[in-house]
Amino acid sequence: MDVAALADRLRTEAERANERRLLVLAGDRDAGIDAAYTALDAAEVADDDVTIVSSREGFRFERHAPNHAGNLLGRTRGAVVFDAHEKFSPNALGQVVGAVDGGGLLVLLTPPLSAWPERREWFDDHLAVPPFDLDDVGTRFRGRLVETLREHPGVAIVDVDSETIDRDGLTDPWPARPHDPPKAPENAAFSEVVYDACLTADQADAVGALEALRNPGHAVVVEADRGRGKSSAAGIAAGALAAEGKHVLVTAPAFRSAREVFVRAAAVVDSMGYRADNGEDERRIETTAGGRVQFASPVAAVDELGAGGEVDDHGGDDGDDGDRDRDSPDVVLVDEAAALPVRLLSEFLSAPAVGFFTTVRGYEGAGRGFSVRFRDRLGESEFEVTDVTLSEPIRYAPGDPLEIWAFRALLLDARPPVDQLVADATLDSVEYRAFTPEDLLADEHLLREVFGLLVLAHYRTEPNDLARLLDAPNLSVRVLLHDGRVVSVALLAREGGLPESTRRKMYDGQRVAGNMIPDVLTSQLRDEEAAEPVGYRVLRIATHHAVRSRGLGSRLLSATKEEFRGEVDWLGVGYGATPELLSFWRENGYRTVHLSTTRNDTSGEYSAVMLNPLSDSGRELAERHSRWFRERAIGVLSDPLRDADPDVVRATLAATDAPVNPSLSDHEWRVVVGASYGPGLYVAAPGAFRRLALAYFVGGDGDDGDSAQSDDSTDGSETQLSVREERLLVRKVLQAQLWENVAAELDYVSTGQCMRALGTAFRPLVDHYGGDNDTVVEERARFSDEF
Repeated sequence: MDVAALADRLRTEAERANERRLLVLAGDRDAGIDAAYTALDAAEVADDDVTIVSSREGFRFERHAPNHAGNLLGRTRGAVVFDAHEKFSPNALGQVVGAVDGGGLLVLLTPPLSAWPERREWFDDHLAVPPFDLDDVGTRFRGRLVETLREHPGVAIVDVDSETIDRDGLTDPWPARPHDPPKAPENAAFSEVVYDACLTADQADAVGALEALRNPGHAVVVEADRGRGKSSAAGIAAGALAAEGKHVLVTAPAFRSAREVFVRAAAVVDSMGYRADNGEDERRIETTAGGRVQFASPVAAVDELGAGGEVDDHGGDDGDDGDRDRDSPDVVLVDEAAALPVRLLSEFLSAPAVGFFTTVRGYEGAGRGFSVRFRDRLGESEFEVTDVTLSEPIRYAPGDPLEIWAFRALLLDARPPVDQLVADATLDSVEYRAFTPEDLLADEHLLREVFGLLVLAHYRTEPNDLARLLDAPNLSVRVLLHDGRVVSVALLAREGGLPESTRRKMYDGQRVAGNMIPDVLTSQLRDEEAAEPVGYRVLRIATHHAVRSRGLGSRLLSATKEEFRGEVDWLGVGYGATPELLSFWRENGYRTVHLSTTRNDTSGEYSAVMLNPLSDSGRELAERHSRWFRERAIGVLSDPLRDADPDVVRATLAATDAPVNPSLSDHEWRVVVGASYGPGLYVAAPGAFRRLALAYFVGGDGDDGDSAQSDDSTDGSETQLSVREERLLVRKVLQAQLWENVAAELDYVSTGQCMRALGTAFRPLVDHYGGDNDTVVEERARFSDEF
């Protein structure tokens, strides 16, 4: 049997079962391309139904470069040819698999399979971060990938060099069972035309549940594996709601993730006869009923809800500016919700009605993580919540071999241990272990538990991270085990220890991959020696959801610190700052050295960088950057960080190990005392108030004392302020917000009351920092009758 005959049989079998097949053409690249043409001709796949993903050009098919494979997300093709000879990445493989329709073929062009793992490729260059080089990069990911190709049903392998078939991939499946016909629920509010657009009974049930969004106070959560039609269900419902005159705001990590929503919404609106002329903007659908479906990036969507008005945002894909309307959305639909952080998801709970759509297993994210991390907040909200699960694939039959292979090869279905196996884990029952990539590769269950816990805990874990875990020379894994099961995991990245020549290039603005903290401290904060000490950055830390709040994460960090003490100079972390995370890291000995002055485009958060020194050189590094952060804090908080969450500011400053001596002049003390105890004015010396406020938050005696500010208020010292007073100090004094805005935000009845409250808040600071100062004593005595 030759390639043509094999391709014909694979396609025939796939069509009969409504499944997909994988044809691997291994060997010389040109020979593989020629064989792919032969195979597709024999399989009778039309040229306009084929896409090739390749770094080469000149094909008769639609072509995308490997770094643009994401353009296939949400699309279906009769066949996809993936050229893995150049610029191959696990992400690209994950993106193309889902685009193959039932009855179709994925054609994978590879080097000879026996040699492929050892070949050095484009992706390996990205793993060879300084001071490591290409020879240090492992070959384990591709070795494991080749093993799955040789073992898995539905995978055919042809050696194009010897023109032999190593595996035919034929499974002789049963004929496909037709989908259960969709039908509208009893007493459906949407018209019959809407339900005619559904392809499965599952999808019709989901659209029926989404009818609840016609009324405020409802939330619907739709979960599904990839390819089950959840985005299509969102689009069908969005079109039906817009046809009723609703303003539907759709958001997703990128517009391409939500494109199917708009395709389906437009089709529904057209079929109902409500489409209004909207020009060429694919991100906005107008209806003659006055409704619309519109896209905004997550951060812009939150801004729109907060402002009560519309922000027409193009999500950062092309940078276009939009127009603005005054009306706010009636419904918000969040597609690929698992790919957004909890803080951002929580902001959507201010919408009148909201739908969350999330992938349970697949390239876009981990729905289980969404459930664990966000569902408690949703359950505590005032929404009436409806849950829907789509289980029936739309584009191919259940049990499709290609889907099962992709889940295994890329660990898209990796999960931590089931709750019952770890539920009784305690600090005394766990064991600290270091696992090498060889350990993980040799134990599939261990690998799945480690990677599954990382996927569960972090919204950005993707297939490329599996390759990094197995092959990147700068990464290390540390875990806590309970009865042999993973309950907590830390992924660490070695950074720093760079030679002088590299440090100089970094200082001059050249990016050095894999060294995030040294890069920030060197290129942004102008410290040419920052990349000399060696450290480990905590890339991820995750604890099993069944055993959270038992101190296991802190135990893991403590054990890691003891292991690396004397071996490296520092431990560090960089992350989107929230009060809770800042408190966690502070409690574990990490101190703030930087807060970014721009927000993350996806999370909308400012990023904190924190260090925990382990040696004298690490301590010197941390101390000087803590001091420099303290010295610039007043300037950045009143300028680029004016809009930072005051609780983030409080927690960031509290975690700064650099106490301040406010050093006020006699004149400044008179102004501050007069404003606190008498008729003086804050505007007469705002700088003095800022230095006092900074001293209060960071620990203020000029020695090594603890900050007066703690997680929720203060530590009970004589300088204790309430949470509201601390927020007042941040908003008005440190961030220089307008009085009327501060008064409104903090619920003061008037600006006058807000001003008086600020004076009262400064009294304990005056007493603590200036109590022995003669000027303070004399000035305060003038107002003794008032206190």
